[in-house]
Amino acid sequence: MDIEAKMTAIHVPAGIVAAIVSFYLSNGSIAVLGKNQALGTFAGLVILLIVGNIAERLFGKEEVGGFKGWLWSGIVPFFFVWSVVWAMLITSTTITP
Repeated sequence: MDIEAKMTAIHVPAGIVAAIVSFYLSNGSIAVLGKNQALGTFAGLVILLIVGNIAERLFGKEEVGGFKGWLWSGIVPFFFVWSVVWAMLITSTTITP
């Protein structure tokens, strides 16, 4: 498996986890924090940076291709999965029968 596929395989599950964390932070499940979409977004970005650093240490900066390689193999899949799953979670709780 090439480096791009491995980077994507690491970032997609992290995007799902980030969406779940963002959902719980933004919908008021934690009473102390209330409904805070900005905190949910910030948590997702922090998870993205952590996963990016882990991937860079696993594969090496030169193998990843620097920021350009991380952008297309890490950030884009992460952001797509994160936003889709977060939107699905928000929509599933707002639909009333």
